[in-house]
Amino acid sequence: MPHAALGVGIIVTDEDGRILLGRHRSGVHELPGGKVENESVAAAVVRELAEETGLLAVPEDVEILAMLLDGVGGVTRVTMAARVHHHTGRPFAAEPHLVAHWSWHSPDSLPDPLFVPSGQVLTTWRPDLPIDHPPAYVYPLAHTVTA
Repeated sequence: MPHAALGVGIIVTDEDGRILLGRHRSGVHELPGGKVENESVAAAVVRELAEETGLLAVPEDVEILAMLLDGVGGVTRVTMAARVHHHTGRPFAAEPHLVAHWSWHSPDSLPDPLFVPSGQVLTTWRPDLPIDHPPAYVYPLAHTVTA
């Protein structure tokens, strides 16, 4: 029986405009993110960011850019594209069994391969990025939300 998954993909940039990406154990590079668990989208962004990278943020600094809808393997996937405007701390592999390390990358030279939802989130934020990925339905939201 088909089901749906609701998640967040989180864009975090440093003071030089570089994007935070983690190298997953499967070999793909990905944005921080994960499932929404009985909470607001902004709260999920803040929680997932801390759980995966150790970076701290508050819901007021979360901007929801869009809702992306696609399907993979019989699962309807809904990804909320989000950007965190302010954070504190230094990223580290808080879940090393999933992501070996986090590093900052220039938008002009992103590593390959990218996790498909991460590519979709990044091109929602910056359509000019040369990222090839399967299409998703994109519903722009682009407003700041609070918990």
